[in-house]
Amino acid sequence: MSTGAPRFLDGVRVVELGGIGPVPHAGMLLASLGADVVRVERSGAEPDARAWDATRRGRTVISADLKSPEDVRRVRDLAAAADVLVEGFRPGVAERMGLGPAELRALNPGLVYARMTGWGQHGPWADRAGHDINYIGLTGALHAIGDDRPSPPLNLVGDFGGGSAYLVLGVVSALLRRGRTGEGCEIDAAIVDGTSSLMQLIWSLRADGRWQDRRAANLLDGGTPFYRTYRCADGGWMAVGALEPAFYRAMLEGLGLTGPDVPDRADPAQWPALEALLASTFASRPRHHWESVFEGTDACVTPVLTMAEASTHPHMAARSVLRNTPDGVLAAAAPREAGAETSYLTASTHLSADDALRRWCEPARPAAPRDPRSPGS
Repeated sequence: MSTGAPRFLDGVRVVELGGIGPVPHAGMLLASLGADVVRVERSGAEPDARAWDATRRGRTVISADLKSPEDVRRVRDLAAAADVLVEGFRPGVAERMGLGPAELRALNPGLVYARMTGWGQHGPWADRAGHDINYIGLTGALHAIGDDRPSPPLNLVGDFGGGSAYLVLGVVSALLRRGRTGEGCEIDAAIVDGTSSLMQLIWSLRADGRWQDRRAANLLDGGTPFYRTYRCADGGWMAVGALEPAFYRAMLEGLGLTGPDVPDRADPAQWPALEALLASTFASRPRHHWESVFEGTDACVTPVLTMAEASTHPHMAARSVLRNTPDGVLAAAAPREAGAETSYLTASTHLSADDALRRWCEPARPAAPRDPRSPGS
């Protein structure tokens, strides 16, 4: 489903049971790594006004009514031939449909059954509805982000950072273990778990007395003058990450602030004055001026690009990170194999469930049964 680079998961077969947010994103990640992903979408669903969703590309897509015993049977047949199944239902829903892990792993002991939820498979809130903002709110992460009030960081920290990325890590880890044992497993991937894992450094700083439960008052949350953003004369912004002394000196040199009157950064009492000085200096020139000043330096001062600008930046373009298409911007597969051609997912292919199963199973029928210890078999 993709072009160019060699792919790490070639030969791995994945069934993705619909879903939104982290589930299709996980399917995209697995497909971009080379897995053969069949996405099962609900038949008869109303057309989605958000029809363009690049996270759903790179798959074979089939339609199924999971209330129909015949369609459930077809999905079970696919799972029997798969290496991985990914679902994002509330706990117990897949079991009620006859597609739970115990039932499917009885058919296919090597199946890695990966469950993606916000709250997890157990706990007092396991059955509650929620979205990214709710999940990260419970972990302490949302409280730590923002200024006067907590600001949701898109859905990058919960759905994708703490959700789909950790689910894919679990899937790949389970496939590695299956290669040794021949046994699959059930993965409980919860956004509250993954987000808390992402927060480990912050928890450690807090335990050491170097982080406080107050927004914009800490080293990495914009609370220091040398790790935050500054507005320029044209309304653009520059990002300053001059944490180390050498980088900080390079920043001051670029700004022309080398005299004895610069407030001491080692004294938090002088931070308000230092921040005011840096803010007025950045505000004196447009963003493109500061971009040219800091180009090629180790000051850790870089432009804050708009989404429209990101794909054309020389570094992003040199790595072909983003591709502009008539339908929108596509991100390259990540991670990539060093030295390989940049790979992008292509559009999905729609098949019937029977045709998808035939594509997987018919070539293998004359051969010996597939060894579940071999994820690429």
